[in-house]
Amino acid sequence: MAGNEWINGYLEAILDSGASAIEEQKPVPVNLRERGHFNPTKYFVEEVVTGVDESDLHRTWIKVVATRNTRERSSRLENMCWRIWHLARKKKQLEWEQLQRLANRRLEREQGRRDATEDMSEDLSEGEKGDALGEMIQCDTPRKQFQRSISNVEVWSDDKKEKKLYVVLISLHGLVRGENMELGRDSDTGGQIKYVVELSRALARMPGVYRVDLFTRQVSSPEVDWSYGEPTEMLTAGPEDDGVDVGESSGAYIIRIPFGPRDKYLSKELLWPYIQEFVDGALAHILNMSKVLGEQIGGGQPIWPYVIHGHYADAGDSAALLSGALNVPMVLTGHSLGRNKLEQLLKQGRQSKEDINSMYRIMRRIEAEELSLDAAELVITSTKQEIEEQWGLYDGFDVKLEKVLRARARRGVNCHGRYMPRMVVIPPGMDFSSVVVQEDTPEADGELTQLIGGSDGMSSPKGLPAIWAEVFRFFTNPHKPMILALSRPDPKKNITTLLKAFGECRPLRELANLTLIMGNRDDIDEMSTGNASVLTTVLKLIDKYDLYGQVSFPKHHKQSDVPEIYRLAAKTKGVFINPALVEPFGLTLIEASAHGLPMVATKNGGPVDIHQALNNGLLVDPHDQQAIADALLKLLSEKNLWLECRKNGWKNIHLFSWPEHCRTYLTRIAACRMRHPQWQTDTPGDEMAADESLNDSLKDVQDMSLRLSVDGEKSSLNGSLDVASTGGDPELQDQVKRVLSKMKKPESTRTDNNSGNKAADNVPGKYPLLRRRRKLIVIALDCYDSNGMPDKKMFQIVQEIIKAVRLDSQIARISGFALSTAMPVSETLEFLKAGKIQVTEFDALICSSGSEVYYPSTYTAEDGKLFPDPDYASHIDYRWGCEGLKTTICKLLNAPEDKGKSNQSSSPIEEDSKSSNAHCVSYLVKDTKKAKKVDDLRQKLRMRGLRCHPMYCRSSTRMQVIPLLASRAQALRYLFVRWRLNVANMYVFLGESGDTDYEEMISGNHKTIIMKGMVTKGSEELLRTPGSYLKEDIVPPESPLITYLSGEATANEIANALRQVSKSGAGM
Repeated sequence: MAGNEWINGYLEAILDSGASAIEEQKPVPVNLRERGHFNPTKYFVEEVVTGVDESDLHRTWIKVVATRNTRERSSRLENMCWRIWHLARKKKQLEWEQLQRLANRRLEREQGRRDATEDMSEDLSEGEKGDALGEMIQCDTPRKQFQRSISNVEVWSDDKKEKKLYVVLISLHGLVRGENMELGRDSDTGGQIKYVVELSRALARMPGVYRVDLFTRQVSSPEVDWSYGEPTEMLTAGPEDDGVDVGESSGAYIIRIPFGPRDKYLSKELLWPYIQEFVDGALAHILNMSKVLGEQIGGGQPIWPYVIHGHYADAGDSAALLSGALNVPMVLTGHSLGRNKLEQLLKQGRQSKEDINSMYRIMRRIEAEELSLDAAELVITSTKQEIEEQWGLYDGFDVKLEKVLRARARRGVNCHGRYMPRMVVIPPGMDFSSVVVQEDTPEADGELTQLIGGSDGMSSPKGLPAIWAEVFRFFTNPHKPMILALSRPDPKKNITTLLKAFGECRPLRELANLTLIMGNRDDIDEMSTGNASVLTTVLKLIDKYDLYGQVSFPKHHKQSDVPEIYRLAAKTKGVFINPALVEPFGLTLIEASAHGLPMVATKNGGPVDIHQALNNGLLVDPHDQQAIADALLKLLSEKNLWLECRKNGWKNIHLFSWPEHCRTYLTRIAACRMRHPQWQTDTPGDEMAADESLNDSLKDVQDMSLRLSVDGEKSSLNGSLDVASTGGDPELQDQVKRVLSKMKKPESTRTDNNSGNKAADNVPGKYPLLRRRRKLIVIALDCYDSNGMPDKKMFQIVQEIIKAVRLDSQIARISGFALSTAMPVSETLEFLKAGKIQVTEFDALICSSGSEVYYPSTYTAEDGKLFPDPDYASHIDYRWGCEGLKTTICKLLNAPEDKGKSNQSSSPIEEDSKSSNAHCVSYLVKDTKKAKKVDDLRQKLRMRGLRCHPMYCRSSTRMQVIPLLASRAQALRYLFVRWRLNVANMYVFLGESGDTDYEEMISGNHKTIIMKGMVTKGSEELLRTPGSYLKEDIVPPESPLITYLSGEATANEIANALRQVSKSGAGM
């Protein structure tokens, strides 16, 4: 800075001019003046080095130094100073905005907790109310033990062999294969990949587990190895059971599902629009596998997944949709969480929330995690810190409210539909097969002596690992103990602080060598900015402290070399260190302990729990350079302490083995509420071969029956069928009447006449025609006028679509129609009647935004009223708390802005009982300006423990709240599961806009025909709040499965569009 003394005065001037503006946002925490004098050094340290991303500034400074022209040099310096000031000011503004957001969120959380407690306290006696209050207060005291004791739960053991379970795991992003994993290839192919592969193998070896499927993305791209394009890969065969054949489908498999562009490898941030495509593909595989397993081990009955386990946010979103479609339990492991990452990035002050969202799709990720919490029975974490400090940031999980709900459930008190998922700590397992426990004997040092003395450190003697020579070639004195650090060169891993601690502590340098295993690299300049910056700093520090001959940093290593590196460090009586700023778990600490290495680890995060279990080292503040050096020196110099830590690690390491992990895992899952599809078939006729002739399929088999096994009360679908087909047998007729009388029907469909119906002439059997269809044309046009009534132009387009399909008699024979709408069944029937369209033209009616499914051709009473599918009603009833929802929504939406005024006149909604049913609460929207957006409403409901699917529909004139598992998109998947009509063979007609669930209907494996100009006004304006995820995160930008058509298209044009999209889809 010589020759530029003006800069000090200049900085002082711009700080004085901008200080008031900054202080309006937040007081400056740094004392920029000391004893009345400006301290420019402190300003640069506090505002630039520690608070500003200096990479761009550093490049500018290089240019400044290289500039010889004095005038241009001064101009560049002046510009640089202004940039520094603006960056500092921007950081303070972002910090202030973040503090405001956190404060508002805290107030909302507390209000939600109070509302939930007040609503539930009505069921308690005075004494119990005091208990509930005590529970809430107790939650504010220092925590004791968060994890529930499993002493009263039956532990999974070897006597579970007869279970024959089918387990589904999902991990979508990255490159997944069983052997030669390319860990560290990119940020998506890391520890999670290794974890899920090893978990799959370990589960398949457990007693009672028959098959494990690990779902991931199929990638057929020249960018990656061909093996990632293989649809199936066996990880391990099933366990041998005393020589008994365990079955050809047993074991663990990687199942690769194609979704998204087939020829591109996409990062996880770009996968979001294709999630529903994956769900449909995975659903098809699971249905096929359930049938195959049923034939092998289920006595002909399908074997449904015991659990569907999503790993990370994208897989959690997928698992939620799959578990909802199949009605099976879902488990979630977050691995790393979006809200936590957002908080950390905002604290850095380098990017705004909008910039972060644009780069990381962080809001879409957070919403996926919230949806996963809605659906999950169990959330598995690695540490208690993850539960309290990370999951506690989410709307869908509140530690205090969770304890209250758990206490109420234990006492059998009604929770009014409120629910919080169970969080359990199950540390990741480890494969100890490569670990050789080497006791401290003179012979144990033979290999090391051979390597050091016999090869001069230049090459590896025969029989010794090559990586040992690669490490030792850096050392002047390889006899010294080794300090080992193994991590990616990520700034969060804090390698530079470790190197400074080593370089500035002379006793430590004299006592030990330092080995840094920092991934694989060819050219630092080709690496990402963050990794390259860390490696460059490491090289500079080695030079600064003159650590040549004392620090080893190999460029390459294989995954199979890692155990040998641990073994080498242990032979030198070294120490393993993980100095990360925050470590979510710390699997490397367990690996090192298994090889006999004591540890020094960060006190932030998972290492605290690992240290508590193993007691084999010391914890340090990762920011305290001196503390790191002292801890390393203590362990290396005190041999008795070193030996004690080594033995403690070996003694307790079994707690982190895969068998122990899987035993705890299966024990926890067995304690969940088990669910699976409840219908079952009695005859082979319910499962028709694809080539079965149509004439044979029309035979009316009298003894076909379909039983519903939920609660033993509801009748099956065919209970409402043709009584005339009983042949006049009075006893059989009475039996049918008794079954019908037990059927629980909504008020809109109740009838006093239980004598059945006379089937239409074109309906030959007892089952819905859907079970014989190969294609389904779904009309889901949200075309309404300003009053929310169906637009008249709908009549013509429906008739044209039906006519288009029937132009080809061959296609017409195998195609059916479904109408999907937000209208209740009564208004739907009125609409069809007004358009002179026979209701029997449709095989299915999906009404009230997907809360009810009807089969007009089959399940009707004598007076023509339709019966809803009771199987579907049971299917979506999961976590549905109708009364609790009504009370809460009334409070939320009718609350006046001015608390001193009555809320009657300002209420933006009014309950619409005519459009409501047992699984749909409907409201008339009187004032859209005062109505809460879907995002905002869902957030507030989640904070109160209510899980549901709110939406606006019918041109924003109605608001409907339906169960979590219900939606128009999920209803199509239900038809797939129930009647085996593949979603890939469905053709969905939509407008260019629609209800707020419209986006969910576009993507997926079905074919979509978007009709332009049909929908004048949708309801999307009430979907998202500012700063939420975007439509582009849900709907793929381009897809061969989507085509466009004019709203005035003729039948021939519609038929051509159907053929076109069918061919495009077939070519994928």
